[in-house]
Amino acid sequence: MQRLLLLVVLTLAACGAPARTSPGKRTGMAEPVSVQRGMATFYGREQHGGPTASGERFDMRKMTAAHRTLPFGTRVRVTNTRNGRSVEVRINDRGPYVEERVIDLSYAAALELQFIDQGTTRVRLEVLNSRDRRRGQ
Repeated sequence: MQRLLLLVVLTLAACGAPARTSPGKRTGMAEPVSVQRGMATFYGREQHGGPTASGERFDMRKMTAAHRTLPFGTRVRVTNTRNGRSVEVRINDRGPYVEERVIDLSYAAALELQFIDQGTTRVRLEVLNSRDRRRGQ
């Protein structure tokens, strides 16, 4: 019952979230500025409501992420290479602080990418925009 309630809440919260894509639906999407590959993880309840490095409050229901170097506000398409599912997130925090990981996603983004039970997954990051493109490469 709790999972169903969480799914309903996340679905309703997603109504105002950036557009998400499913495998094969790339028509009309922005071309990437740069591409990275690596491991992703997610964070959620423990950090929910706490501050991010950008000064925003972390909301586990929003499509956001942490990256070590990309400028805040950068939009990134993240694709789970194990199942082909993609989401678009906005960078608003710093991390991850584990060497082999390239991005920390919000709980909502990880739920869409379907890797909650695994904890981590292999991803492809496509930087869609960046205020400072040199830092995004």
